[in-house]
Amino acid sequence: MTNKPIKCIIVDDEPAAQAVMKHFIGMVDFVEIKAICFNANEAKIALKTHPDTNLIFLDINMPGESGLNFYKQLDNPPELILTTAYPQYAVEAFEINATDYLLKPIAFERFMSALDKVSDKIATPETKLAQHIIIKSNKVIHQVNLEELQMVEAFGDYIKIHTSEKIIVSNNTLTNFLNQLPDYFLRCHKSFVVNKNLINLVEGNTISINHLKIPIGQTYKTKFIERLQPS
Repeated sequence: MTNKPIKCIIVDDEPAAQAVMKHFIGMVDFVEIKAICFNANEAKIALKTHPDTNLIFLDINMPGESGLNFYKQLDNPPELILTTAYPQYAVEAFEINATDYLLKPIAFERFMSALDKVSDKIATPETKLAQHIIIKSNKVIHQVNLEELQMVEAFGDYIKIHTSEKIIVSNNTLTNFLNQLPDYFLRCHKSFVVNKNLINLVEGNTISINHLKIPIGQTYKTKFIERLQPS
């Protein structure tokens, strides 16, 4: 089970502002751009073409119809993040229930904070119960469901995070990463951490999680076996 993906359109008449949003979104693996629009008319067409859109990044001051007026006319509107150089529209943003209000120039940290709010609002009851962790890998940020995180492997100055769908390489230490995980993640070896809930079989000094075979180190074996037992 993965978190509900964000499918967005960008509405801004400035190519430079569009480029910033495209760059930020390109660094996040759970957001998809459905369309880029220069004005409200193009945005209306984009929403009809892509009815699964669940987020609009919307500029306010654009040629023709303003962003605020455009959004107020929508039936069942997607979530809204306003992007503007003008702070005086904050009250109107609140009145139309915008999820966030980003002032240009937009910092990446503020962009991510706004995305977190959108993720919380569009999450289904099932995904709200699931826990997620944010993992940085090169210039990409991954949002990983902990229920799908199978094991973590030390890899020199990096770690390899194995999920049911992919392998993510991140600049981190195994000990530091383990400290961020719930207690059902167990260290079984100096170089490996496993998800206790996904273990299929423990045979001798080997753990099986689907197709993965993970060794159990002698130093860790006694404590690992103890923690496998039902509490």
